[in-house]
Amino acid sequence: MTKKEKVEFVIHTLKEIYPKIPIPLDHSDPYTLLIAVLMSAQSTDVRVNKITPLLFAKAKTPEEMIKLSVKEIKEIIRPVGLSPMKSKGIHGLSEILIDKYDGKVPRTYQELEALPSVGHKTAAVVMAQAFGIATFPVDTHIHRLMYRWGFTNGKNVVQTERDAKRLFPKLLWNDLHLQIIWYGREYSPARGWNLQRDIITRTIGRKSISVSYTHLTLPTKRIV
Repeated sequence: MTKKEKVEFVIHTLKEIYPKIPIPLDHSDPYTLLIAVLMSAQSTDVRVNKITPLLFAKAKTPEEMIKLSVKEIKEIIRPVGLSPMKSKGIHGLSEILIDKYDGKVPRTYQELEALPSVGHKTAAVVMAQAFGIATFPVDTHIHRLMYRWGFTNGKNVVQTERDAKRLFPKLLWNDLHLQIIWYGREYSPARGWNLQRDIITRTIGRKSISVSYTHLTLPTKRIV
C-alpha cells in the first residue's frame, strides 16, 4: 500500500469500529472538562470519572472552586495521583478564569497553556471537545500507534502531532483523536498486545514491529 492508501485504510477501519465515538471523560461544560483533563494526567479516565463527581458535587464552577481550599481539593482528588500539584493548579486556574475571563474557559492554545498545570495536550483536548476546534491531541496511545503504523518516527509527541496533522484530513482530526485512543486501548495496547486482534497494525504496520512481535511470541526451545 502507498502511504495515502494506508491512511485511508485507517480512517475507514476506525469509522467501521467506532461509528459513534464515546467521550472518555465525564463532564458537563468546558470548565468541568478542563478540570477532568487536568486530573487525568498520569492517571486513568476510569479513575478520574470516579473522582470528578465527588469534586463537582462541592464545586463545578470557578466561583465555587475558589471557595474550597487547596487542601480540601487535594483530599478529594488524592486517588487520581499527583494531588498536591493538581489541587494547586485547579485552584489557581479557577482564580485566573474569574479575574481574566469572567469565569469562562478561553479557546486558544496561548490562553489555555498560560493557566497553571495546563499543558499543550490538555489545551488541545479542551479546544477539541469543548469548542469543536480542530486539534489533534497526542497521548501515549496515539504516539504508540502512529509509530506502529509507520506514520511517524516516534521521536517525540511534537513530531507525532505534526505528522498526524499532515497525514489526516483536518475535518477528521477530532474524531480520529478519540477513535485512535479507543482502538489503542482495545486492540493495540502497550502490554498484553495480541497482533491477531490488531487488524490495522497487522495490515499496514511496520515490518519491524511484526517481526519483533513474532519473536516475542514464538515458543522458546527448552535447553537440557
